[in-house]
Amino acid sequence: MSDSRLWDDVDAYFTARLAPEDDHLTAALRGSEAAGLPPVNVTAAQGKLLQLLAEIQGARTVLEIGTLGGYSTIWLARALPADGRLITLEYSAARRVSARRNSPRAHALVDVRGPPWVPAQAARDPPPFDLVFIDADKGNNPHYLEWALRLTSTGSLIVIDNVVRGGRVADAGDTGDDVRGTRAAIEMIGSHPRLSGTAVQTVGGKGYDGFALARVVD
Repeated sequence: MSDSRLWDDVDAYFTARLAPEDDHLTAALRGSEAAGLPPVNVTAAQGKLLQLLAEIQGARTVLEIGTLGGYSTIWLARALPADGRLITLEYSAARRVSARRNSPRAHALVDVRGPPWVPAQAARDPPPFDLVFIDADKGNNPHYLEWALRLTSTGSLIVIDNVVRGGRVADAGDTGDDVRGTRAAIEMIGSHPRLSGTAVQTVGGKGYDGFALARVVD
């Protein structure tokens, strides 16, 4: 059995037992597919991880940078209390429309927004956010991380998705925008006096990748 087949089988095992998709999540995936969006959303197991991180964090306010079809948005919204709020930022107008269609049950908590973002974001919704999930164009990861620092406070959690890039992040000869942006964000986490973080490699239905976690410290 190939590694990728094994990863898929293990992912399916964990998902069926720990993060089964309900009609709402399945409909969101189908809606994204029907809208022609790329299938780059988080897996169900990763979505459940985001929900758990938000719950462990005791998050009441969440900022998501990069909405796509709103699949990860739904998972994050499920961690919030009834009076919580989740603002998700998406550059593409078509994707914003799709996300709004895909997350009707979370509409009371979720606000899907387009640009301009910061400082307009801070003006409309003063910081801090308890959790920030960054999953947009990877070349801008260091800029999004800077934004996250402006919109959080001590104790907030920042999560950056897709930081392994299939192992390309460690290839010194790879100068792609996505890799350079990811490296810059990782280096910023490692050197910034207000951040303490780590990165975790993952394998599964989306292949070989991983995420970075950073806690805002005093």
